[in-house]
Amino acid sequence: MKITSYLFLCIALVTFSCDKDKTTELSSPSAYLFTYFTGNGAGEEAIRYGISPDGYNYYALNNNEPIVASDAISTTGGVRDPHILRREDNKGFYMVVTDLLTKNGWSNTAMVLMKSDNLVDWSSTVIDIPSLYPEFSEVHRVWAPQTIYDEREKKYMVYFSMLETGSYDKIYYAYINDDFTALEGAPQQLFYSPTEKACIDGDIVEKGGKYYLFYKTEGERDKGIKVAVSDRLTSGYKPEPGNVDQTDKAVEGSGVFKLIGSDTYILMYDVYVDGEYQFTKSSDLKDFEVVDEKVSMNFHPRHGTIIQITQEELERLTEAFPSRDISPVLAVSGPGVKSGNVVIDSREKTIYVPVEPRQDVSAFTPGFTTLPGTAVKPGGPQDFSKGSIGYQLSFGGKTETYELTVAVDGNPVVQGYYADPEIIYSHKEKKYYLYPTSDGFNGWSGTYFKTFSSPDLVHWKDEGVILDLLKDVSWADRNAWAPTMIETRVDGAYRYYYYFTAAQQIGVAVSDSPYGTFRDSGKPLVSEKPEGVKGGQNIDPDVFADPKSGKHYLYWGNGFMAVAELNPDMTSLKKGTIKVITPDDTFREGAEVFYRNGRYYFLWSEDDTRSPDYKVRYATSDSPVGPLHIPENNIVIRKDEKNGILATGHNAVIQVPGKDEWYIIYHRFTRPKGEHMGSAAGFHREVCIDRLTFDAQGNIEEVTPTLKGIAVE
Repeated sequence: MKITSYLFLCIALVTFSCDKDKTTELSSPSAYLFTYFTGNGAGEEAIRYGISPDGYNYYALNNNEPIVASDAISTTGGVRDPHILRREDNKGFYMVVTDLLTKNGWSNTAMVLMKSDNLVDWSSTVIDIPSLYPEFSEVHRVWAPQTIYDEREKKYMVYFSMLETGSYDKIYYAYINDDFTALEGAPQQLFYSPTEKACIDGDIVEKGGKYYLFYKTEGERDKGIKVAVSDRLTSGYKPEPGNVDQTDKAVEGSGVFKLIGSDTYILMYDVYVDGEYQFTKSSDLKDFEVVDEKVSMNFHPRHGTIIQITQEELERLTEAFPSRDISPVLAVSGPGVKSGNVVIDSREKTIYVPVEPRQDVSAFTPGFTTLPGTAVKPGGPQDFSKGSIGYQLSFGGKTETYELTVAVDGNPVVQGYYADPEIIYSHKEKKYYLYPTSDGFNGWSGTYFKTFSSPDLVHWKDEGVILDLLKDVSWADRNAWAPTMIETRVDGAYRYYYYFTAAQQIGVAVSDSPYGTFRDSGKPLVSEKPEGVKGGQNIDPDVFADPKSGKHYLYWGNGFMAVAELNPDMTSLKKGTIKVITPDDTFREGAEVFYRNGRYYFLWSEDDTRSPDYKVRYATSDSPVGPLHIPENNIVIRKDEKNGILATGHNAVIQVPGKDEWYIIYHRFTRPKGEHMGSAAGFHREVCIDRLTFDAQGNIEEVTPTLKGIAVE
């Protein structure tokens, strides 16, 4: 009996030892790794890395540059659709990518198999389907490969879509050899769309003994991302009805991952036409709920995948691929913190935290979002009124000191993305009202307008949506841009006329209150370009009340500046008064007109709103309809590169009632992220206010844009 027990124990120990050789015990995951590419342009079809501490907020590694050279691993010089998988034995990682450079067209014949022990160093093998398998000699698309471990066969399987001449895209699969360098045999068909239309971007997830195949369909009314379910990995997939994506926009590249320590799955997908990425969550892989409000990224990914990683792997990645935007502290929060404007400089070891006016910084407790495993000292409230305080950040076995500054900043005046500001003082309400474009939508695709109120130009209250194109306007449903507003008296009562851009036309809406709700007139006020004008757009209105004549004028134009007198009803233009008064070739858009000391001032924006050099110039006149005189030095405001304030333009001007006190309201790129966003910064803008001054001759003195604004004057 004792001998038998001893032998049983020995066998058990041997078995355990053998299993130990096959599988390395994995530490608990603490973070996430996102592999992605960024677009179809030069250098964008390459593998990049992003990390996240929570599965929702992502930060680019390696300054959003490739982690491996595409031309070193591919035949075309470009790779797309990276799919990463942890090996079943926890001894390394596999990645597969599409071998495709789209500047040469959308046809390709190969994919790339990659393997790594450490997520840093990768070896690769190109698999060219037609050259390996003559039966697929007509294949001219091999797209979006992914891998999965087949528990039954004890092998890794790659699956991908292929298109042959005269057919449509279908999903195929093949097993991979033990060295992950070749396929074991010719691809076999795995799935095709029952509508016999294109079926691409497969993503298989195993849950509860069932396999869920997410895929994209094309060429049908309900195209989008669907799911098919099977009890077997390689066959028997039955499509579920409907789509699982939660948008009407064009989507592709679905990827599913599980949140650490949770039964929640995240389904994400590439909203590729709009340059967006949407996240949804589910517990059953059937019903999905959008969670975009929780998600942030400091990069713009295309079709990628996410895996969980350990603390050791996180530390290795941040050391191998350091990034200017990555430090042990990822974000800072606290009372009144302008979270979108926090500046964390990992090179200079500084953190700048702007807070709202009236915030007490003498006993301020910053909250930190950090990389997992980070220790932060000191804790509790600190006195920042006398300057910065050193914080010790310990991560990955080393401790660094960051100087943290908390400062009251007036700019931006409202948090969030807004642009093209207009401002009035309401004599009825005894308040200022700000009317911006709702920004942050790719391609300037916003559809609604809001207003904000303030008693002092410093402290602002969100008054909500005042006009929604989708609900309130019958003649346009897109591109809600650049409004202008005027308060008038009609039969002893106040009336408010709101002129706005929609679908590159100008409309007008009316209300008895500066905060709405506004009633649209039912048709565009300006829909045709002035006679003789061929280019440009009918956008960016500005309304002006001439204090000398009592007349009202409307100005507008992109590429040209037009003016017309408004009829007394304020909702129509006086016939025969349209005139083009473009000042010079620096005029782009954003006309703004005001009157001071017998002189009319005409301001406009030069350059493109996506350019850091977007700026404001001015001219003067003795009349509201010109001719215009352009001073020799006529710049009103331009960028301040030293302080990272860029693209200062499209302004309004406000005079404090009863005083010769003036302010300029303008937008800038969001700071600090805008500097690195490229053209996307042109629709991620913020509204700011600074003082506007004049010299003794009435010339506008150039404004230096500030962070402080007028909050601490």
